[in-house]
Amino acid sequence: MEMTAVLTHAEEGGFTALNPETGTTTQGETVEEAVDNLREATALYLSEFPLPSMGHPLVTMFTIPSTPDSSHIAHA
Repeated sequence: MEMTAVLTHAEEGGFTALNPETGTTTQGETVEEAVDNLREATALYLSEFPLPSMGHPLVTMFTIPSTPDSSHIAHA
């Protein structure tokens, strides 16, 4: 079964890994370690809470302006 892994840099170093299909999250010092840990955590989760096969999620990105323009916000 193919699953999704979303990795981000952890503040304390290394990587945080998330599987959005199950919500399992883990970490590792390297990308490989984070993915290995996520694979193990997700397999344990699925052994207790099986998921129906729903295919791959749609993963995309979006941008939030660093200084939002608040002039369009209505004030009471």
